[in-house]
Amino acid sequence: MSDDDQELGITESKSHNTGEWYAEVVRKAGLADYGPEGMSGFIVTRPRAYAIWERLQGFLDAKFKDTGVRNAYFPMFIPESYLEREKDIVEGFDPEVAWVTEAGTKELEERLAVRPTSESIITPYISQWVRSHRDLPLRVNQWCSVVRWEATETKPFFRTKEFLWQEGHTAHATSEDAWTETMTRLDQYESVYEDLLAIPVLKGQKPDHDKFPGADTTTTVEALMPDGKSVQGATSHHLGRSFAEAFDITFSDEDEEDRTAHTTSWGLSWRALGALIMTHSDEQGLVLPPTVAPTQVVVVPIWQEDTKEDVLAYAEGVADDLEEAGIRVELDERDERNPGFKFNEHELNGVPLRIEIGPYEVEDDELTLNHRPDGEERVEDREGVADAVREHLDEVYAKLYAAAEDTLDGEVREADDRAGILGTLGQHGGYVKTPWCGDEACEEPIKEPMAAEIVMVPFEEDDPLVADGDTADRAGDADHGEACAICGEPAERTAYFAKSY
Repeated sequence: MSDDDQELGITESKSHNTGEWYAEVVRKAGLADYGPEGMSGFIVTRPRAYAIWERLQGFLDAKFKDTGVRNAYFPMFIPESYLEREKDIVEGFDPEVAWVTEAGTKELEERLAVRPTSESIITPYISQWVRSHRDLPLRVNQWCSVVRWEATETKPFFRTKEFLWQEGHTAHATSEDAWTETMTRLDQYESVYEDLLAIPVLKGQKPDHDKFPGADTTTTVEALMPDGKSVQGATSHHLGRSFAEAFDITFSDEDEEDRTAHTTSWGLSWRALGALIMTHSDEQGLVLPPTVAPTQVVVVPIWQEDTKEDVLAYAEGVADDLEEAGIRVELDERDERNPGFKFNEHELNGVPLRIEIGPYEVEDDELTLNHRPDGEERVEDREGVADAVREHLDEVYAKLYAAAEDTLDGEVREADDRAGILGTLGQHGGYVKTPWCGDEACEEPIKEPMAAEIVMVPFEEDDPLVADGDTADRAGDADHGEACAICGEPAERTAYFAKSY
């Protein structure tokens, strides 16, 4: 085996060594490099990964703007006095942030935090911009990076000390309007995963003990990874009036009475890229849905010297037609690489569809198409190539979504006692649905031995324990599973336990 072949090959097993496999795919598919020596936890995002992020960003940004959001940008440095104001909201507030104490040769009069999140600098400005009910709703969003120094056991895109994300902040006249906003953003995050990344998600809310500090409610979309761990895909927070009271966001209503606004915040990070890579990729390398793939189609001409001219001309025509149709296409006409090497390289890089063109295709006015996820091969007529390719790209997306959906459907199990929860998580991973009394103390008997926690509870309208009613009257009936699986007290909600990234 040549050095080139070794560099293209994935040597780790996805099923047996998921972490090592993931790191190898990220490196060999040219997605990221680790940061400089001495800067543990930072990565360099390479062009292929950044192009995927830009696709996600464009998709989500358009949805934001269609629903009244305007982009802004706030300083990356936050005065310590601003950050300290969150102590009025968050009990035990002690952020693990990076601090700037000097500029040039001078020591700063006040320390500046490198933003770990931006509530404490965005909210004061919202308070300046809101004066009347006519200023509401106010919606701003920024695309930026944040730094959280406490990050340990870092993994590219899943958990790094600096990461890219968006954070939206809004102010509303009523709690009902703020809740509608919260759910609008959560629905848009669900669409990112299901309509762009081909990843089905569970949608619900965090238990009260795990909600965003100071929030009334934190909602979440959760994605299941092939190793049985959950990824918090994005969160949308109904903040109530806590931040508005701390930062004095008030407005004059229609009766000229002063009111305190209701606020929300919501965010999605490049953790979504980690979920994308881990969900779809395989032991040949990166697998990408056509929606975000920087190159959707690669055209590989296969020739001998006596057929080279005809094959290349035919392949160039195909590539030109696809490019004119708005399809992201690459013509790989390199002389120094044989077709087998090219096939392996483009598979490693996650190109969803390969078109092979040799002298037989030219003679028959046809194309041979190969799907990246499963190697399925089809022959299509040259005429109408753009329409045919679009259909194949849709098929590739459907295959990826169906495979991820099968994984999710098969990894949601039920248990009605502690032993059942621990046994199921230990043997299978995935999600375990169980009746729960709502007490944080009943998470600890699972969290301590298994490092698993309640990642989500369904919304009340989706929770049979709530929707059926009268749960307390029947809580002792084990056949109905309405007693808390841990303590046996009346169950108030259904909880989803899982290990998580």
